[in-house]
Amino acid sequence: MIFRKALLREFATSALGAFLVLLTITMATQLVRFLGQAASGSVTSTGVVALLGFNALWYLPVLLSLTLFIAVLMTLTRGYRDSEMIVWFSSGLSLTAWIRPVLTFAAPLVLTIALLSLGLSPWAITKSEEFRRQMDSRDDVAAVSPGVFRESKQAERVYFVENVSNEENVVANVFVSATQHQKTGVMVARRGFQETAPNGDRFLVLLNGRRYEGTAGTAEYKITEFERYAMRVETYEAKLEQPSTKAMSTVDLLRNPVPVNLAELTWRVGLPVSALILALLAIPLSFVNPRAGRSMNLVLALLVYMVYSNFLSIAQAWVAQSRISLATGLWGVHAGMLLLLAVLYYRRLAVISLFRLFR
Repeated sequence: MIFRKALLREFATSALGAFLVLLTITMATQLVRFLGQAASGSVTSTGVVALLGFNALWYLPVLLSLTLFIAVLMTLTRGYRDSEMIVWFSSGLSLTAWIRPVLTFAAPLVLTIALLSLGLSPWAITKSEEFRRQMDSRDDVAAVSPGVFRESKQAERVYFVENVSNEENVVANVFVSATQHQKTGVMVARRGFQETAPNGDRFLVLLNGRRYEGTAGTAEYKITEFERYAMRVETYEAKLEQPSTKAMSTVDLLRNPVPVNLAELTWRVGLPVSALILALLAIPLSFVNPRAGRSMNLVLALLVYMVYSNFLSIAQAWVAQSRISLATGLWGVHAGMLLLLAVLYYRRLAVISLFRLFR
């Protein structure tokens, strides 16, 4: 009992360290991508945090599955390196005796992965797509970022704002270029703000500026100075689009069993199943042969994980293309990995039997 508690504590410590590293790397790469989108104006600065949170929920099932595999693998590998496994086998205990404590540790994580994969992750993708549609429905002025030239959705105007003052909706040093009736009009102003008319129309009001109007390629330009110039800002409604397959709930996938939906269902069901099989695979893969080097088992484990993950993606694509049935896509890859699991256990148990025979 004491040994099992110590083992579960070590599993938890290894899992926590691995999860924090994986989550940090994933969120850092996503943050860089969202900050680039925010700099271009396609995403608001306040929307970066929301999208980052939605993406975290989407990546959590894969991260937890990999965390479980790494935690079991690293813990048992340390046992081999510190000769604890030699003591274990010398006491008459088999390699299969590790299955129970590993399953005890893996069960809550596998259940969490299943809940995320089948429920929370699709919900996060749905909210992320809704949030992006809301940002796409912003008017042209609201989408402008300081220091960045921004073209309107109709490609009729180009906006540039040097900076935003502390006052609400007030910007400084505004540049607007517009083309109307084959004439180009350029307006510059020291200040500007948005104003809403009683009928609901929105205007961009420029103060203390100039307007240059003329035809490109000619010298005939008219210069007008103004104290106040109001331009109507077009508003856009979000396009009504069908939700992506990733955003559909599991119940909706079952109600509409087309190949693409069945492929997504294959992936969602496969995540918790693969997490459980990987946890069991980590037991024989943790074997360390000092003569072959201490890193060989880690290289083999990485190779097994990559092959497993890629085969799951291939099975998903083949189900979507109707090249294989749903049953084959759901269990074909897992059955192959279970066969590999049996072979690895057989080989490790054979080595342990020889060790006891010649001890």
